[in-house]
Amino acid sequence: MPRYQAPLRDMRFLLNDVLKVDTYSNLPGFSDAPPDVVDAILDSGAKFASEVLQPLNAVGDRQGCTRNPDASVKTPDGFPDAYRQMVEGGWIAISGDPEYGGQGLPRIISMAFNEMCSSANMAFAMYPGLTHGAYSAIHVGGSDEQKRTYLPKLCTGEWSGTMNLTEPQCGTDLGLIKTKAVPQADGTYKITGQKIWISGGEQDLAPNIIQLVLARIEGAPEGVKGISLFIVPKYLVNADGSLGARNAFECGGLEEKMGIHGNATCVMNYDGATGYLVGEPHKGMRTMFVMMNEARLGVGMQGLAQAEVSYQNAADFARERVQGRSITGAKAPDKPADPIIVHPDVRRMLMDMKSFTEGARAFTYWLALQGDLMHVSPDEITRTRADDRMALLTPVVKGYLTDKGFRSASDALQLHGGAGYTREQGVEQFVRDARIAMIYEGTNGIQALDLVGRKLASNGGRAVFQVFTDMEEFCSAHEASEDMKPFVAGLQTAEAQLKEATMWLMQNGMSNFDNAGASSHDYLHLFGLAMLALMWARMADAALQKRATGDSFYEDKLLTARYFFDRVLPDAASHLAKVKTGAAPVMALKADAF
Repeated sequence: MPRYQAPLRDMRFLLNDVLKVDTYSNLPGFSDAPPDVVDAILDSGAKFASEVLQPLNAVGDRQGCTRNPDASVKTPDGFPDAYRQMVEGGWIAISGDPEYGGQGLPRIISMAFNEMCSSANMAFAMYPGLTHGAYSAIHVGGSDEQKRTYLPKLCTGEWSGTMNLTEPQCGTDLGLIKTKAVPQADGTYKITGQKIWISGGEQDLAPNIIQLVLARIEGAPEGVKGISLFIVPKYLVNADGSLGARNAFECGGLEEKMGIHGNATCVMNYDGATGYLVGEPHKGMRTMFVMMNEARLGVGMQGLAQAEVSYQNAADFARERVQGRSITGAKAPDKPADPIIVHPDVRRMLMDMKSFTEGARAFTYWLALQGDLMHVSPDEITRTRADDRMALLTPVVKGYLTDKGFRSASDALQLHGGAGYTREQGVEQFVRDARIAMIYEGTNGIQALDLVGRKLASNGGRAVFQVFTDMEEFCSAHEASEDMKPFVAGLQTAEAQLKEATMWLMQNGMSNFDNAGASSHDYLHLFGLAMLALMWARMADAALQKRATGDSFYEDKLLTARYFFDRVLPDAASHLAKVKTGAAPVMALKADAF
């Protein structure tokens, strides 16, 4: 059976040596997170993930969820108790607003905990993840009364939350939604329609489920400009905070899915359910994007998390599995064959996984830190730059990390050979679970289009030029170091390639929108590689500063960095070449030729 152990050493290296979170101790939230507190959270979180959540991962996959005759849903054995422990332990409230029962710690700390949970049990971790997203949307867009009513219970996880976007006739194109909202004399609305693929739409983990539902008020404009957002609780909430009448909606069925079986993916039928408008009429997408962007960062983290657990189990197997002899001579002459870790192609797969997971973790945590600075920094320039980075790079994190996370899980299965293809080994679940991350919260193709179609041009390209400046400033500060030369040179090359691709898109994408669409996938991957190059250069710098301690961790970090620059980053040249081919070869065939 598979196992999971939180990579605490790597997490601490990032938080302490690379990102230096202690230097922000003068800021709200960070002041309550000194190193000893962070260490305690990481240690306890790792224990919870490995001892409580990981043993339920295979259980959830094999049992799945069950819809009962009364339309309620039973989650897998052990899930309700694990969720109770998570709530009682205060884990869901780590980065919540103290005014509503949260602990107020930096989001980067909760990101580390969420990674552990997602590696240990991705399907389970989706329940509190969506709850926090619902909390964030109401925190930003809700009225004072709505905040008082819902946030204290959502912040702690006592109540759960979801988002209801997709309908049978529309997924990405939300302008086509048909769910309607009819105004009532008391200021509420009656919500009628069907939503599909709603993660956690019904379950037995929490006594109340707060659905955030996109709907169209009667007479609203067509398209996304006519969409409003509503709070639709499973149970109406009385004035004293107690639960009242059951609302008029139910789970109409559960989807049979390829993976994440432990998460209830529901068809939700609304039949005149009572809803409460969030924010202004017809402005629902503005608030929902708060939840969606947070979810997209979380989904990118899921790609990293599944890559990490896949890598750990692949490395275990490679050390233990005896098969064949090394092509340079026996390495275990006392055994009938050598462990497969001696074979270069096995090492290639392991190094691909290792260099990705460690680089992706640095990228994810760094972006989470930008989210913190965006909210709490007293400096307007710092806040603006952090906001720009978040907006620009969220689709990169979501798209690139989930693409490569799935590839890592697939490589882990390949490394296991026939054993990987069997259910008993457990690695095939990682592949199935990881695959959804490339699809939900906006398919990766949509992320790429968002990147080239909206984010690049935003504010005259201010955000992407800031990324170039980040890279140039790092290179300038370290180019005199002999030890840093290979990393600086690699980063300079990646920046030049990203800049060339960006300029090409700016010149050719507007003249022919198909050029932008055809090049978007490769541009996103080029951007992802360039960001990992920046992260690996920063990690190499931090490791070099600690190298004299003689700790092998830092030498291993430098060797992995060299592997990334020598063997992974060269893919950027291929992506650049494909970006510059534009739409012509992609669109040449007529539709009926396919």
